[in-house]
Amino acid sequence: MQTILILDFGSQYTQLIARRVRELNVYCEIHPFNKIPEINENIIGVILSGSPFSVRDDGSPFPELKNIKGKLPLLAVCYGAQFLAQNYGGEVMPSKIREYGRANLSFVDKQNVLMKGMSDGSQVWMSHGDTISKIPDNFEIISSTNEVKIAGFQIQNEETFGIQFHPEVYHSREGMVLLKNFIVDVCKCDQSWTPDSFVDSTIADLKQKLGNDKVVLGLSGGVDSSVAAVLLHKAIGKNLYCIFVDNGLLRKNEFENVLDSYKHMGLNVIGVNEKDQFLSALAGISDPETKRKAIGKTFIEVFDAEAHKIENVSWLAQGTIYPDVIESVSVKGPSATIKSHHNVGGLPDFMKLKIVEPLKSLFKDEVRRVGKTLGIDNNLLSRHPFPGPGLAIRILGDITEEKVRILQEVDAIFIDSLKSSGLYNEVWQAGAILLPVQSVGVMGDERTYEKVVALRAVSSTDGMTADWSHLPYEFLAKVSNSIINGVKGVNRVVYDISSKPPATIEWE
Repeated sequence: MQTILILDFGSQYTQLIARRVRELNVYCEIHPFNKIPEINENIIGVILSGSPFSVRDDGSPFPELKNIKGKLPLLAVCYGAQFLAQNYGGEVMPSKIREYGRANLSFVDKQNVLMKGMSDGSQVWMSHGDTISKIPDNFEIISSTNEVKIAGFQIQNEETFGIQFHPEVYHSREGMVLLKNFIVDVCKCDQSWTPDSFVDSTIADLKQKLGNDKVVLGLSGGVDSSVAAVLLHKAIGKNLYCIFVDNGLLRKNEFENVLDSYKHMGLNVIGVNEKDQFLSALAGISDPETKRKAIGKTFIEVFDAEAHKIENVSWLAQGTIYPDVIESVSVKGPSATIKSHHNVGGLPDFMKLKIVEPLKSLFKDEVRRVGKTLGIDNNLLSRHPFPGPGLAIRILGDITEEKVRILQEVDAIFIDSLKSSGLYNEVWQAGAILLPVQSVGVMGDERTYEKVVALRAVSSTDGMTADWSHLPYEFLAKVSNSIINGVKGVNRVVYDISSKPPATIEWE
């Protein structure tokens, strides 16, 4: 399969480069710059990402490009471009003017294959503290801005290009023109990697890999595990055994509703109610990471007990998607713990099952497109992401059955209101958070001292960055009124207007 290799130097935009390449129906993979895979005939082009580092720093990322530069098409972005200039005879210096934000190309070499179709004055996005002040004699300038003379270059007699702006971000208005020039015209990619082709090739691979083996899969009711289940079902049919565990931390009536939807999909699903076991494991725990680990440990115990009831199981299927994989192997090794992933790792040795992850090369939006190709109901595919630990990480502090009940009621009002108002599909993710504070209120002639809930709704494409959703004031007022009047124990509702970064989508 034709592949574009993206070497990551730690840029916040690296995943966005991959997403843009995938939008061109071309398969790509991200690898840390210091863990370059073996170059084979499938790799037909390489992109170097940006970086928070400076090429002038001691210990800055230094990739080994002897099997790449001059042998394969190479596009170096920002830090990557500065690395090429610095290490092949040019010079990189601190910028006299901070080069962050929008800029416009004042010169475009429209005869150059990379810049074909780019407009004079085209808006681009800069994000660097250094700038290329001098290039080697065999480098040719192919674009400039008023402040940055060497905004883009090509090495003579090589399909090697460097640009100091970020074509992958939205603010580079013709960024996709440039990327398409590189991917299609320079690398000669055939743009054949589509949801249809992924489904066909994946089902064929699963049939060959799994044969007549039995596979067990833990369903969550979410998009990823559901799409993984249908792919596996099409490959191995009755040999797929799905287990859906009610941990007592799902949304209101979700266990029953999801089980019913799976039955209509023809899947072999075992429903397991273990609310009491999970609540017992969480008793008295307030720390978010400890909560996640307690839930994970209990889930494994429950899942393992159920899986052992099925004879001769060989494989464990997981709904791991590509961001999980990337974040587990970062430029500096395993990424710093922001929160524990529930898909990657964590499988105890005693389960002794081989792992199959049919979605591990896909981003979330690609999973949805594959699900559509598979004919999965849009109501399931359009469901908002829901955290693996469930409502436990939306209840700040310790977990009790009463707190879960309150939050389920609040969450149901919020989500149902989004749906009935036609706002649900305009939001990437929404939910309610039960805060560990109480506030004074007045109901009738009585003074109350009850709980506070926060509503959270964000817009995003992949969850890596997110902005708070600007829901109408009238809608928020109606929801607040419905919650306070309808949920005993709550007398105040607030709305979270924090974006990611610096905040995360979930509160814990």
